[in-house]
Amino acid sequence: MGLDIRNASIVYPASDGNAPVEALKDVDLTMENDDFVVALGSSGCGKSTLLNVIAGFLAPTAGEVLLDGDPISGPGADRSVVFQKHALLPWLNVIDNVAFGLKLQGYDEKTRNEAALEFIKLLGLTEFIESPVYKLSGGMQQRVGIARALACDPKILLMDEPLGALDALTREKAQELILRVWNDTHKSVFLITHSVEEAIFMGTKLIVMSPRPGRITYRFDMPFSRRFLAGQSARDVKASQEFIDLREKVLEIVFADQEEAVS
Repeated sequence: MGLDIRNASIVYPASDGNAPVEALKDVDLTMENDDFVVALGSSGCGKSTLLNVIAGFLAPTAGEVLLDGDPISGPGADRSVVFQKHALLPWLNVIDNVAFGLKLQGYDEKTRNEAALEFIKLLGLTEFIESPVYKLSGGMQQRVGIARALACDPKILLMDEPLGALDALTREKAQELILRVWNDTHKSVFLITHSVEEAIFMGTKLIVMSPRPGRITYRFDMPFSRRFLAGQSARDVKASQEFIDLREKVLEIVFADQEEAVS
């Protein structure tokens, strides 16, 4: 059944003499199983707030959020989050970091290590199983964070600007890796990014959000990730006229929204 967000709004209450802040307004979003939805918009448009609502970190002020027909009432193992700052435990090695969520859920060491090894292999980390994570590069640390999120077998993987701190080459390789992992695991993914090119390349669906209060103002269905997974090179995908035209259209929307926000 997937995720169903119905007329969700978030209002942060007044504090320190400031007026209440309407962060989200009347957001409707449906995610089917195996969707890769990317949220894009200018800073302050409510992308992270929307992710936090799906994660169960925030309850909507109005509206409802359902997962497989059941209301989301808080965090749960059916949703995993990959943060921009990977939030790993630096005193643990790779396998213990990847298995940490399962440990918190009470699984025995054999069960959690077997699950962790599956995703360590999938993310290309096998030779670093016993390595302390502080010795790994930023890109590899982010891979550990993704493996940890997947090891809990969530229905939805939530990714909050996970590649923003990586250099350009590592970021492109990480995009391709995430798409292959998504294709292999058949998880639903909700990704936040500030990169228009990344959004168009990775998502099967793109939502563009307006300046505060955040609303979904544009929706696009996109074929490019599927073309990459079918064997077309990432460079060829991104160089196609169809890709370039959509990129320019979305950039025009985002730049217009930014001008509106500061006017």
